[in-house]
Parts: sequence; structure tokens; C-alpha cells
Amino acid sequence: MTGFRAVTLVSAQVQNSAVESIIGPIIDNNLKNTMQKVNSPADDLEQGAFATHAVRAGQTRTPEGEHSDPIFTTSSYVFDSAAQAKARFAHEEPGNIYSRFTNPTVRTFEQRLAALEGADHCVATASGMAAILSTCLGLLRAGDHVVASRNLFGTTVNLFTNILSRFGVETTFVPILAPARNVGVWAEAMRSETRLLFLETPSNPLTEIVDIRAMADLAHTVPDCLLVVDNAMCTPVLQQPLALGADVVIHSGTKYLDGQGRCIGGAAVTNSEPVREAVFGVLRTGGASMSPFNAWVFLKGLETLPLRMRAHSKAALEIALWLENLPGVTRVYYPGLASHPQHALAARQQSGFGGIIAFEVAGGREAAWRLIDATRMFSITANFGDTKSTITHPATTTHSRLTPEQRADAGIGEGLIRISVGLEDVADIKADLERGLR
Repeated sequence: MTGFRAVTLVSAQVQNSAVESIIGPIIDNNLKNTMQKVNSPADDLEQGAFATHAVRAGQTRTPEGEHSDPIFTTSSYVFDSAAQAKARFAHEEPGNIYSRFTNPTVRTFEQRLAALEGADHCVATASGMAAILSTCLGLLRAGDHVVASRNLFGTTVNLFTNILSRFGVETTFVPILAPARNVGVWAEAMRSETRLLFLETPSNPLTEIVDIRAMADLAHTVPDCLLVVDNAMCTPVLQQPLALGADVVIHSGTKYLDGQGRCIGGAAVTNSEPVREAVFGVLRTGGASMSPFNAWVFLKGLETLPLRMRAHSKAALEIALWLENLPGVTRVYYPGLASHPQHALAARQQSGFGGIIAFEVAGGREAAWRLIDATRMFSITANFGDTKSTITHPATTTHSRLTPEQRADAGIGEGLIRISVGLEDVADIKADLERGLR
């Protein structure tokens, strides 16, 4: 794990004010972080455990002596002189210029998430989709080819199909099969111009599992081809794709990283400096930057992430086992179940099975909607990863923009329901679901 190698740093020269004392360098394509360590609560914790990283990584303390992470709600930064302004803009002197580029609170979040993923770099974005878009625009050009799982979040499919295609990037969608057959199917889809393999594991909503190490090995058989893994369903608590060979990890912070449905944000995490430069270059110009307040909210979420993910996983497994034996439920999709086709792979690749369950009910859309509408505690919303349990009908919400053929290929039927198991008492969650199946 990267640890606190770069997360306890502040500017090399302490200026006249408390604010100046924690200003770091502008992170740009031609300038690396050159900050030096000053009075940090993270000192001497370089080899700290995961839970310690979740609470302490990236934290710096200003001369004001604050205990909690400060929020730097500023759009720009003041220079001592015109000469210093020129030096900052010319990258001759480290320091912040404008919060679309860098911000101390956002930087703390980036460093903390990077530490949790065991990564060298993190670029925070305004949303999870902004992280995917910035990664694709930074790493692809006209004529490039992408191989992606057909079992992706609906908006991600739309991005590849209807947006990137306008710029000459072609995407081939392939199914997720049993591990023994999966590599061959993906290999057949690859070309000399393939530059990205893109996948979610577990997939949303069917929780299908892809062998990350096998996909990384496959991606690297083509020169300049990278593996990008969306890790929103597991978070670094349950799965660390970089350690398995992935090149870029995508996060929708909106989900489990926040954990309470309060704000929107995302991130791209990598060990590659050229990849970071490419993604940040798009972000800096395109402007899809994370706000300081949202970064602070995510920092608070990360502090409890290990505790929450363990609790979500424990409750979800109990509910999935219960659903398997419930009349009216025809199939349950959860990687913690022995009946899941990739259960063994999930057990090997993940340290837990997460809080997302999908299941099918007899009777199609009418029966699914009846169950959803009968719940009283579940929140009917498309988001997941909250402390509050949520429920949705993917065919008419998250995957409604797909064609009927695309939904059929992805296994999104009219009787499919997805739930995100929250932190309520398991007995109450069961009772609420049972209302719609009476």
C-alpha cells in the first residue's frame, strides 16, 4: 500500500498566513508534487493499517490547530506580488492558482482515496461519470477501439455508444461468462487499435464478477492498452483492482464513499504518472472539478467506510439467503451465494461481497412495481450505497435509456429488482420486502 508517502505534505516555504502554510503545488502536466512535511497528524503512520488510512491519510494541520479537516471554500488564491503570480502561472513556483485546478480540501480527499487504493495518484471529479469521461477523453483518440462489458451501468453504456462514437472511438461490448470462457471472448474482440478494456466488477445490477488479473494480463498483450475497472460496488475496502493489475480504477463517490446520499463526486485512481497527467489535463480544461465542500463530505464518509462496508456485506448476505427461499422470487443475484456462477472468483478476488442484491420476481414489471410500491421503509431511488436501504426497477430507471435489445443482452428483465441493503435492522428490511410478496 502506498501509505502516507505523499499525504502529509505542505508547501516548502511557510508564508505569512495560516492559509499560505498549507498551500501545495499546482498539479499540472509538467509539475510534480514538491511539498515538504510540516506538523501533520499523519506523521509516523506510513505503514498504518487500512482503517487508519481511512481516517488520517492526507490530513494536514494548519497553524490554527484545527482537529477536523478544514474546508477551503475559495475559487482563487491570492499572490504576494505580480511577479509571484507570473511565477505560479509559468509553473516556476509551486502553489495554488484556481480551484478548478487544485484545492487543498480536494487534494486531501485525493490523497486519502489514493492511500486506500494503494495508489500513487488520484484525480477527483464532479461525478463518477465525469471520472469515466475524463479518463476516456484523456486516453483515447479518433480511431481507437474499446472493449467493454455489456453489463455496465446504463449511463456508461450510453457514453460509449452515443457520445464517444461521435469522436471516432468504437466500442465492442462483450458478455460476462464463466471465468474459464470469459478471457477467450474478450480476446476475440480485441484489435491492434484497442486501447481500453473497461469493466465493472461486480456489475450493476446483476453483480457479475470478472477476473481482474486475467483481464489485466489480456489488456497488456496489446501495446498501449490499459484496463479500467469501475470499483464503485466494492470500494477499496472489499477490492483493490490496482493490486490485481488494473491500470485505472474509477469511483463514483456518490455511492459508498459518501454513504449517506448527500452529494455527487467521482475519482480516477492510478499508479501511472502519464495516465494521471492525461486525465487531469482533460479535467483542468473541461472543468468537471470536485467542489471543496463535496470533497469534505467524502472525507467524512471515508472515515467510516470500513465499518459500513462490513455491515452492508453482512446484512446483504443474510437477506440474499432469505430471498432465495422466498415464494415469488425466481432468482437471486448476489456474489456471496454459493449459487452465484462466479462465487468462487468473488471469494478469491474480494474480501467481502458488498451490499447490492438483484432478484427477479414472477409476473414481470407489474409484479416488480407492486413489490416496490408496497415497501414503506425502502427509498425508491436509483442511487445505491446509502445507510438507508434503496430499491429500484432497473429496466425503467438506470437502464431505461438502453434499447430493448441492449437490455435483453445485459440480462435486465422486466421482473428484475435491485436493492441496496442499508444499515437498518435486517428483520425490518425483510419485513418491508415481504409486504410486496404477500
